[in-house]
Amino acid sequence: MPDYSIHVDVPLVTIPVLVTTNNGQFIPNLKKENFKIFEDGRPQTIHDFKVEEAPITAVLLVEFASTTYPLLIDALRGSYAFASTLKKDDWVAVISYDMKPEILVDFTQDKNAVLGAINTLRMPGFAETNVFDALYDTLDRMDRVEGHKYIVLVSTGIDTFSKLNLDQITKKVKNTRDVTIFPISIGWLLREYCETHGCTGMAHGMASLGMQQIDWYQADNEMQTFARLTGGRFYQPRFAGDFPDVFRDISEDIRHQYTITYHPTNPKLDGTYRKLKVDVIADNGGPLKMKDQKGKDVKYQVIAREGYTAKHTVE
Repeated sequence: MPDYSIHVDVPLVTIPVLVTTNNGQFIPNLKKENFKIFEDGRPQTIHDFKVEEAPITAVLLVEFASTTYPLLIDALRGSYAFASTLKKDDWVAVISYDMKPEILVDFTQDKNAVLGAINTLRMPGFAETNVFDALYDTLDRMDRVEGHKYIVLVSTGIDTFSKLNLDQITKKVKNTRDVTIFPISIGWLLREYCETHGCTGMAHGMASLGMQQIDWYQADNEMQTFARLTGGRFYQPRFAGDFPDVFRDISEDIRHQYTITYHPTNPKLDGTYRKLKVDVIADNGGPLKMKDQKGKDVKYQVIAREGYTAKHTVE
């Protein structure tokens, strides 16, 4: 026999999928047969399927600028709820950003170190909020970490002086594999005030030096895009008391996802962007219908990333 072997690199696509009721409650007990995957409109054969409470690897990426710090206080208090849900096998890092990102604590399994890092966010310095640069840098760092990762982005979404533009960071998000982004928008109360009173005085400074309402909407749309492209969810708390529940919801979302893998029918690793669609169906192939304990129909939503870039090996 010849003394050599042939290796064939077969691409494998992994999609974390979240199925919840419209009010955010995880829907359990779905099976492999309840899911249909489409890539560029073509049905795919599911290779592997599982749901489990796996350890998480996550970055808490927090905007921390002098102009928006008053908006951030309630979010920082709420983030303690996220830290409190951490388990012994979880890995979490905390990064803040204004002009540039700063690692407050690198990936650790020490819950107290995470709490301590959050607690240091008390004296903001610069006014700039360069979210595009900070997100790009964080994605770069996470690319060297194996397995699926998560970014919890706490931000107004306003970008002031980034070197990168929206197209560049969107392309980076689309090309990044194995990362899900959960953005939390801060500043709703200020924006509500600005709509009725106008942003003057203190509110003017807090609103990133007089951002127009259209800028806030654009920021929301950008963060919604980051979530949609990666299979995450966008949150916009309206009251201070909502933040702890938001962080708990994100922790639950991360821990209760269905993981689906398949070998694409188009095996070419040609750098093209492939559109993904995930449907949930009944055992008989028809529409899935669910009812609550009172027999009423339950509306649900399927959350998964919009696509992936077919380059190198996709895992």
